[in-house]
Amino acid sequence: MKPALIIGSTCVDIIIHLDHLPTTMENLHPTSQSMAIGGCAYNVAYMMRMLDAPHTFISPVGTGMYGNYVADCLAAAKVPIPVRIHDRDNGCCYCLVESSGERTFLSYHGVEYTFDESWMEPYENQSFGLTYICGLEVEEPTGDNLIGWLEKHQDLTVCYAPGPRGARIPQEKTDRLMALHPMLHINEQESLDLTGAPNYLSAAACLSERTKNTVIITLGAKGAYCLEKNGSAYHVPAVPVTRVEDTIGAGDAHVGTLLACLTNGIPMGQALSYANQVAGAVTTVSGASLPRKLLPAFPVNP
Repeated sequence: MKPALIIGSTCVDIIIHLDHLPTTMENLHPTSQSMAIGGCAYNVAYMMRMLDAPHTFISPVGTGMYGNYVADCLAAAKVPIPVRIHDRDNGCCYCLVESSGERTFLSYHGVEYTFDESWMEPYENQSFGLTYICGLEVEEPTGDNLIGWLEKHQDLTVCYAPGPRGARIPQEKTDRLMALHPMLHINEQESLDLTGAPNYLSAAACLSERTKNTVIITLGAKGAYCLEKNGSAYHVPAVPVTRVEDTIGAGDAHVGTLLACLTNGIPMGQALSYANQVAGAVTTVSGASLPRKLLPAFPVNP
């Protein structure tokens, strides 16, 4: 089993709970605020660690208040920091959580969303399987560097999560990524925004035609839809939860769990069922990191 390669951001989540999103000139009193380590790639790698799935995590860490916080958190968790940038700051993500548990992000980007091919030189002789990347890194100017590195290593199987800004990524970058035949992991609204399709079924067909690979569309409380590259399509229901604290990191946990399962040889349908369970569990806690004691039992490879 080849280890997965996770490339992307680690940042600080500043979680602010409030009744509703503010309107212009409104003065609100948040009910609470807190800080936690987060970032899409970090959240994916976190689930890989939780599930003991072999992987390498490449995430640049800068300096400043947020960079030092990230470095301290990674050190405490015994997570190696392969790239430390000492002349640029880390950014943060303001997570506005409404009373419903739904979250809205304000991302202040720092060095954590950049990429330099030289960071990969120590790993040139290693063999990886599934490789996770996120649209937030692709959108940045150095996203060209990331795509260029992937184009030079087409033996890797890319898992691409375009994210909520996927439709804003320049078309030329998107075309180059789709030409790498990635497996797509995307939520329902993102799939509609990216394709202009009237529903997620049509969006999945459109995206599959472009990538010639599997498309996974998460549907929140309705579960997930999968259109595999062999043409088989199916819906995997979610496991109902009794209380939603917030939805921060649920999508990241879903793709991280999915990659952990696939890396361990679990079939796609079973992997999606388990990923749905884990993502649901993440919504019951504050922030993106699910405590180990709340992790559902890992499926056994048949």
